Amino acid sequence: SLKENNQILVQCCDASGTPMVLNGSVEQIAGVCNKKKNVFGLMPHPERAIELLLGSDDGLKMFAGLAS
Repeated sequence: SLKENNQILVQCCDASGTPMVLNGSVEQIAGVCNKKKNVFGLMPHPERAIELLLGSDDGLKMFAGLAS
């Protein structure tokens, strides 16, 4: 399973890190990877929030973190 294989990379949580129901997904899962850990899928879409002109640049922080 995703959990047994450590493939759950992102979960919806509150400010203290406690998982919370945000979108109705099983176990509040928001991001997973394949077994080789070289493919990453994420929901919601942080790429929509990479410019202040679009309303937020919060998504840019995630991409910068992945790149470093």
